Amino acid sequence: MSQGKRSPRKRAEKREQQRGNSHRTTNKESLAALLEWFLPNDDIFAKLKFHGNTRWLPGSLLCLALYWSWSESRNLTDAFTEALGYCRTISACSPLSTYQGFMGAMVRWSPTFINLLCPLLHERMREIGGKFWQIDGWVPIAFDGSRSTAPRTKSNEDAFCAANYGKGKTARYRKKKSKGMRRKKNQKNKAQPQQPQAWITMMWHMGLRLPWMWRLGPSNSSERAHVMEMVSAGKFPKNTLFCGDAGFVGYPLWCAILRRGTHFLVRVGANVSLLTESVDYCLQKDGIVLCWPKAMMRANQPPLRLRLVKARIGKTTVWLLTSVLDPDDLTPQQMIKLYKMRWGIEVEFRGLKQTLDRATLRCRNDQRLLVELNWSIMAMAVAELFALKEQLSNKRSSSIKDQKPPDPVKRSLANTMRAIRYCLRNLNEVPPPGQDLAARLRLAVTDSYLRNAPKRARYRPPNPDKKPLGDPQLRKLTAAEKKKLGELTEKLAA
Repeated sequence: MSQGKRSPRKRAEKREQQRGNSHRTTNKESLAALLEWFLPNDDIFAKLKFHGNTRWLPGSLLCLALYWSWSESRNLTDAFTEALGYCRTISACSPLSTYQGFMGAMVRWSPTFINLLCPLLHERMREIGGKFWQIDGWVPIAFDGSRSTAPRTKSNEDAFCAANYGKGKTARYRKKKSKGMRRKKNQKNKAQPQQPQAWITMMWHMGLRLPWMWRLGPSNSSERAHVMEMVSAGKFPKNTLFCGDAGFVGYPLWCAILRRGTHFLVRVGANVSLLTESVDYCLQKDGIVLCWPKAMMRANQPPLRLRLVKARIGKTTVWLLTSVLDPDDLTPQQMIKLYKMRWGIEVEFRGLKQTLDRATLRCRNDQRLLVELNWSIMAMAVAELFALKEQLSNKRSSSIKDQKPPDPVKRSLANTMRAIRYCLRNLNEVPPPGQDLAARLRLAVTDSYLRNAPKRARYRPPNPDKKPLGDPQLRKLTAAEKKKLGELTEKLAA
């Protein structure tokens, strides 16, 4: 056989390879398919009225914002240039060609777009959630708050700095405690003005481990007020159970949750005063207690009847308070399980700040900074949604078809972003089998080895302001309070 000729077997293998390549998709097509699944058309924007000179389409602007937020570039204009290139390659068009025009459109339309996209995000979550949509019959949603630092510009300082900074009880106590030291050292190290920070209050689906909705504000924002606003404005599925830490307490917040027909589970401590109808709480049937502040008594508002459970989590004794009165609907073991799952929202904040590098934001204008933070969270949620879709899908590759679908707790945001960013850098590439975007997203999970030591830092400085939470304050109803409670009960029954 001459050296230039191939054997029939080699020629057949080459034809089979070419036939297989014709059916394989490029990275560009894989990413476009995921985006089309998330937003199949622009119907959600149909009721919006745009200016007559507007030439961009809402769906194209949304994709441009996602590419911009997914970019690894630290410089905002470089990230926009990259995103513009991705947009032209994937959809053969560019909604806006300049960074200033892009930011102008985003400042104007971001709040509206985010409000429209959140329900769509919930719909896709429910579509792929399967058994993780509900945990023990509940749709568990956690809430918590965090901060991201903003550049120290006049615009950001005016928008995000607290007007009464340094005038609180803790600040005055520290000032008094360190007075002698400050006299000696502050001549050389003078105090700097406060640094602007943007506050993030997030609701987070505990089963799917995905952001549900969020609110942004200045550094002195009230996370309880943000949660009340989201509870009042949002739409939540049946059997929603909100789960919060010890800061989310109070009659107004709990009333707002119960008015929506939903329930809550929170940890409480010495910051909460509760009433019992007997002398000893332990003798109280099923741990039923009353939340009835004096202001509500005077206003003739009825008390909240709640259930208090004392539990042990690790080495810590905690008190868990819930509005679910029937222990058969929410057992103490389920309460402990759900409260432990709530910790995942802290991991979500860590992913936003470390993996997406948003611990320090970049925009020097307060309105643009809110755009940057809003779309960073939305881009993180969409990326995690894509990974979850592939990991929970039944159409699995042959190499991993015998494996069980991974739990969302194993999903890795870092590996998810690596997969998406690799796809964006190589849009026209036809990846070999097992290395396409879907396969990379399926494998975007955390390591599975057993750790021999905790990951906690060895040199973690103590927090002087962190004190033990303590036990909730419990007292028996007085005779006058019992009489008033009876009158209110009769009035409500009539």
